[in-house]
Amino acid sequence: MSSAKRGTHVLITVEAATVALILVVSTVVLVRLLSGSAPGGNAFTLSVFRVQPGTSWSALFLGIVFGFLSFAGFEAAATLGEEAVEPRRDIPRAILGTALFGGLYFVFVTAVEVMGFGTDPAGLKAFAASSSLLGDLGGTYVGSWAGAAITLGTTVSAFGCCLASMVGASRVTYALFRYVVGDRGPGRVSATGVPGGAVVLTAATMGLIVLVCATLLSARPKDTFLWSGTTGTLILLVAYGLTTVGAIWLIFVRRVMTVAAWQVVIPLGALGILGYTLYRSVIPYPEGKAERWFPVVAGVWVLAAVVLVVAAPGMAHRLGAALAEETGITERGPAGLRSARGRDDEGS
Repeated sequence: MSSAKRGTHVLITVEAATVALILVVSTVVLVRLLSGSAPGGNAFTLSVFRVQPGTSWSALFLGIVFGFLSFAGFEAAATLGEEAVEPRRDIPRAILGTALFGGLYFVFVTAVEVMGFGTDPAGLKAFAASSSLLGDLGGTYVGSWAGAAITLGTTVSAFGCCLASMVGASRVTYALFRYVVGDRGPGRVSATGVPGGAVVLTAATMGLIVLVCATLLSARPKDTFLWSGTTGTLILLVAYGLTTVGAIWLIFVRRVMTVAAWQVVIPLGALGILGYTLYRSVIPYPEGKAERWFPVVAGVWVLAAVVLVVAAPGMAHRLGAALAEETGITERGPAGLRSARGRDDEGS
C-alpha cells in the first residue's frame, strides 16, 4: 500500500510540474507573439477561434468529438467513490473543478500552440505533424532544455494516464461484477484488499486491443491512442445521452428531486447537442481506412450492452437496485424511501 502511495505521489508531482512548465512556456510564447518577437514572423491572432470558410458541419462536429475526447475521463473522479470520505461532496467538486480547470487550460494552451506554430498553411501542417507540440514550441521559443523537459514530463504523464485508466476501469469492473455475481471472480478482492481478478481482466482486454491494432491494422502507438480514444468517445456520447434521458425521467417525470419544471430545457439542450454531435460524427460515413471502423466498433460495444440487458434483465435490475440503494436515489425519491431492492425483498 505504501509503495502504491509513493508511486502515486511521484506521478502527481511530475504531472503538476509538467503542467506548471507548460503554462510557463505557453505564457512565454504568448508574450513573444504579442510583442512581435516570435520566430518566423508569427503573431497573435484571434483567427484560431473562427471556423475557416468551407469547413463542413461534419468536420466541425468531428472536432467536437475530439473535444469530448480531451475531457473524456474527468468523471473518473467517481470511480473511487467508495473510498472518498464524503463522496456526495467530494466527487461533484472534483468533477466540476476538473472540468473548469481543464476547459480553461485546454482552450488557452491549444490556442497558443496554434499561434505559436503559425496560422498559415505551413504552420498548420507543422502543427499537425508535431509529435510533441509544447516540446517543439518550448525548444523554439525558450530553449532546448524546456522542450526536453516538457517531452519527458508528458511521457511520464501519459504513463500515469494509462495507469489511471486501468485503475478506473478495474474499479468499475470490480463493482459491476460484485453487484451482479457477488464475491467471486472479478468481483472478489484478495487478502490485501486488491480486486486482482478485475485488474487482470482489464489489463488483458487493454493488451488485446493494442495487439489487434498493431498486428491486424499496422497501427503505431499514436494511432492506437487516437483510434481507441475516438471509438470510446462515440460510446461515451451514447452513454451521456442515456444518462441525460435517465436524469430527465428521474427528476422531471418521477420527481425524485424538487426542481423547477422550466429547468428541463437544460438536459434537453444537452441531449440535442449530444445527439447531433453523434449524428455528424457518423453522417456522412467516414471513408478513411481506419476511420470507417470507428462507428462499427462503437456500435458493436453498444449493441453488446443492449443484448446483455435484454437477455439478462434480472442482472440489470439487481445492478440498478444496488446502485440505487448505495446512492440513496430510489424510484420514489431520495434516501429513506423504499428502494427497488426493498420491494424485491418484500415481494420474495
